[in-house]
Amino acid sequence: MHNELMPVACQILEFKQETETEFTIKVATGDLKVEHGQFCQLSLPKIGECPISVSDYGDGWMDFTIRAVGKVTDEVFKLEAGDTLFVRGAYGKGWPVDQFKGKNVVIIAGGTGVAPVKSMINKFANEEGFAQSVNIIAGFKDENGILFKDTLKVWEEKFNTIFTLDRDEKEGFRTGLVTKFIEEIPFKDFGDNYEVVIVGPPIMMHFAGLECVKQGIPEEKIWVSFERKMSCAIGKCGHCRIDETYVCLEGPVFNYTVAKQLID
Repeated sequence: MHNELMPVACQILEFKQETETEFTIKVATGDLKVEHGQFCQLSLPKIGECPISVSDYGDGWMDFTIRAVGKVTDEVFKLEAGDTLFVRGAYGKGWPVDQFKGKNVVIIAGGTGVAPVKSMINKFANEEGFAQSVNIIAGFKDENGILFKDTLKVWEEKFNTIFTLDRDEKEGFRTGLVTKFIEEIPFKDFGDNYEVVIVGPPIMMHFAGLECVKQGIPEEKIWVSFERKMSCAIGKCGHCRIDETYVCLEGPVFNYTVAKQLID
């Protein structure tokens, strides 16, 4: 009988530095199953455990893009290819990808919020025609915070993209917050056949959601992902609870009609 709380010892296959404080590790996860937008719990013995979104995955492996901002992530940052990391999951409800099939998909992501949508966007890139069109607004604080530089180039070739920096100027990037560029997405050309995905820091998701509603986008067409401190990941500890909602079970992906009510 499978114990959903039991972590599996996994070998690190690759370690890639993304920025000064962010890195992506590719881990051999064997037969662990995952869906786009789900998260896993990563742990080190005698150190601790932390929830991390799966940024990409394939046959027998998963990528995790991590920011070194705490006890566990700082220690993971010191690991190398060949070292062991413990993984359990995947958990939660991911993006409703099947609902996006044949539609015009608009993805608005900020900073490390690009990680939870990366595997889904790569699916759209690899399965030509799955989505009618893909429109991406991806924003970063500054030039030093840009993630997935090689992947961004691929997306730029295949999709309608707007890459932004909050305050820096750089070739290939616009300057300003992502909310500034939502009005440039041709929603009127999509008719009723579109869905919108928003993920990033809470303040960014809040104002991006409000801007989308201002543009006349129905709330039921907007999807967001909550990044919260989850400990057990199976709805027992209550760390991620907002009112009566357990984010680890009912999320982290929520429709905006629900998400707008989830306020701490």
